[in-house]
Amino acid sequence: MAEIEHKHNNFVADLDLTSALVNPQRCIMWAPFSDLIKAANGSVRVGVLATMIDVACSDPALANCSPDWTATQDLAVQAAQPLREGPVVIDARLVRIGKKTVVTSARIFDARGETELDRLCALGDAVADPGDPAPLGADCVLTFARIPRAATRGVADYNPGEWVGQVRRRSPLHPATGEDLNRKIGIQVVAPAAGIVEVASAPYVINAIGTINGGVQAIMLETAAELLRPGMVATDIQIKYLSQMKAGPARTRGRVLRDAPDHSVVALELVDAGNDNKLLTLATVLLQK
Repeated sequence: MAEIEHKHNNFVADLDLTSALVNPQRCIMWAPFSDLIKAANGSVRVGVLATMIDVACSDPALANCSPDWTATQDLAVQAAQPLREGPVVIDARLVRIGKKTVVTSARIFDARGETELDRLCALGDAVADPGDPAPLGADCVLTFARIPRAATRGVADYNPGEWVGQVRRRSPLHPATGEDLNRKIGIQVVAPAAGIVEVASAPYVINAIGTINGGVQAIMLETAAELLRPGMVATDIQIKYLSQMKAGPARTRGRVLRDAPDHSVVALELVDAGNDNKLLTLATVLLQK
């Protein structure tokens, strides 16, 4: 099957995502496992997983709610086991489409070298079975709000409903080999003991509706949580997106909810520091040793 490649200079493109709408209700997406997305425990960063499900789930959502657009409302990534080989695969499916929201789900698994679409689909179908060749890495749920397409910019020709059966690749203009993802995003550590980091508004991190990309927010929240609990790795995340950033920078703040010998739970907020600290996002992050 021919691959359609689109090169961009933004955060999502740097993850080098390839996807296919198998049918209007299902998207298979995969990405190479690289140092760029690796967590301290050798698995994939939970912020990257959140980004991937956000993009993968949006395709079946948009394919079924056209001409409307979508804005991510909330997402949850619950880890099952580490992903260590790759490619990292998202099997995203439409759950429910309503007048105001679209609900999707996704399973994440390690394809262990497999890149053929038909095989990835088969692995996705079997991933919940005990002992299958691509064990479940994480389970995810994501809800989108339906918004008018007129509220977006630069997406007039972005119509996933027309892509069924196509393999599409979002690749970087300038491959990020050897670079640090936090540095590329522009994360500035302000107060590590308080979990405060910042990201300024810039084209690299802005999405189609003009606010900071939801995946960038997930990376910020992951980073802030790990600063609050050094030596632990963020594995699970729940995010509620409340408002759009108008000015920037985006800034996190957090507190520890639970501390145990083998794990911690952190509550985080993300605010628009240049707009009277307006609350943008709420999150809960589970960290493990």
